[in-house]
Formats: sequence, C-alpha cells, structure tokens
Amino acid sequence: MASHDLRQRTFQFACRIVKVCRKLSAGGTVHRQFAHQLIRSGTSIGANFEEAHAAHSRREFACKLSLVLREARETHYWLRLVPASELAERSEIQDVVSEADELVAIFTSTVRKAKPPLAVKSSGDVAT
Repeated sequence: MASHDLRQRTFQFACRIVKVCRKLSAGGTVHRQFAHQLIRSGTSIGANFEEAHAAHSRREFACKLSLVLREARETHYWLRLVPASELAERSEIQDVVSEADELVAIFTSTVRKAKPPLAVKSSGDVAT
C-alpha cells in the first residue's frame, strides 16, 4: 500500500473514531471515560504516522512506526471492550473494529520491514 494511501486511511480512521466517540460521550460517565481513551489512541495513529514521515533516519522512522502500532493495538482493544462492556452494540462499531484490526496487521508488517538490521560484530556478538 502506498504511503499516501495509508496516510489517507489513517486520517479517515481518525474521523470515524471521532464519530464513535461523539456517540459514546452522549452516555454516562463510564461512556465518556471510554470515549476519552478511544479518541486519544484512535486519533494518534494518524498523527504518529505523519510524524514518522518527518523522521531523519531509518531508526527514527522505525521508532515512530512502533508508536503507531502501539496506538493501533490500544485502539483495537478499546473498540473490542466497548460492546463487551455493553456500552454500544457490536453491530454499531463492527466496521471500525475491522478497520482497526487491518491497521494493526498493516503496521505490524510495516514495523518489521522498517527496523534496521542489527549490526553484527566480527566475533558474532550483536552490537548494541
């Protein structure tokens, strides 16, 4: 997938998260707490991906992508927890959960490819 497409995809995902959180926030205190956690992690996926594109080195790029993956996993967790806690119907957010699942898979693969290879000393020990 092209970087531009993924940038657009993460932006659209953030927009969808905002809509889900608006609906959640209309509920009680627990709903708003979930919405707060979800909007923080769900919108930071795209923000951190944008930051990755400003990286000065391959190592910095890989580090930023690791943050993207971490936020994608957290978002996926909160999205699964919402219907499990009966704060919304599974059918209401299933498409967003599926997209989060796909983003986790994409960024898992991307992080693996982006990490610089480990330097190996002549004695066979890995350099740090």
